[in-house]
Amino acid sequence: MTQNNHDSRFERGKRALAEIDGEGGEKVIAALADIAPDFARYIIEFPFGDIYCREGLGLREREIATIAALTALGNAIPQLKVHIEAGLNVGLTRDEITEVIMQMAVYAGFPAALNGLFAAKEVFAHRSEAEALGQERAA
Repeated sequence: MTQNNHDSRFERGKRALAEIDGEGGEKVIAALADIAPDFARYIIEFPFGDIYCREGLGLREREIATIAALTALGNAIPQLKVHIEAGLNVGLTRDEITEVIMQMAVYAGFPAALNGLFAAKEVFAHRSEAEALGQERAA
């Protein structure tokens, strides 16, 4: 996703958020509407409108970096779950996500990696249930 100087940061960010985080991103923005709508706008404009739209890294690489950083923080499980889902949305495999999280044990410690792996397990299970439900409805 590249920046288009004719688009506003907000419009670029909305498109990027929808492509990367899908429903998860929209839920975060909606949850902020009644407490900090300006903060929701900042999330759309800066990370998604400015950073994610830069050239130099693809969305897969950006999500690898984000998953690694959130795992290493160790205290951002809700955000990590959103970005694990985003990683799947932009083409990362479950095995790739698991390997990224396991790699963080070396730099962030086993507790951070364990928390990340349990977050991934939850996201993968939820995604499998949603996919199964979708297949049932299609049949």
